[in-house]
Amino acid sequence: MSGFSLRPAVAEDCDALHGLISELAAYERMSAAVRATPAMLRETLFGERPAAEAIMATDAGGQAIGFALFFPSYSTFLARPGLWLEDLYVKPDFRGHGVGNALFRAVAQQARERDCGRMEWSVLNWNKPAIAFYQRMGARPEDDWTTWRLTGTGLAALDTTTR
Repeated sequence: MSGFSLRPAVAEDCDALHGLISELAAYERMSAAVRATPAMLRETLFGERPAAEAIMATDAGGQAIGFALFFPSYSTFLARPGLWLEDLYVKPDFRGHGVGNALFRAVAQQARERDCGRMEWSVLNWNKPAIAFYQRMGARPEDDWTTWRLTGTGLAALDTTTR
């Protein structure tokens, strides 16, 4: 590989970002869960109230080869902000060349610059390559916590306007 570069994502990256998200979903065996569209990404990442940020990795020709998407979190125990790393993905042909390492370190740099108390993320239990990668980065799992999720009809059922 002749090289790669990192840069903050811009609205014009939404088509490429959507493609990478679709590849990640396929890898994670979750393609059916993807509802995002490039237009939705444009609105939620670059609209009036951006919900998250992304860092793009591109090859020497400017083609998207990976991304990291993250957003702010907060720790009441630390009384400090944090960053949640939602996704880190590198196209298979570009793995093992330092792209994932650089993306991860770039998000960690954002956490340091923002005086965050921590950076957190989830990893699928079966994803041994990702687990090994994060261990090499110095991360350790939080075994005392279980991630819970409320979506769709469950979330809608909690509408406070109807009781």
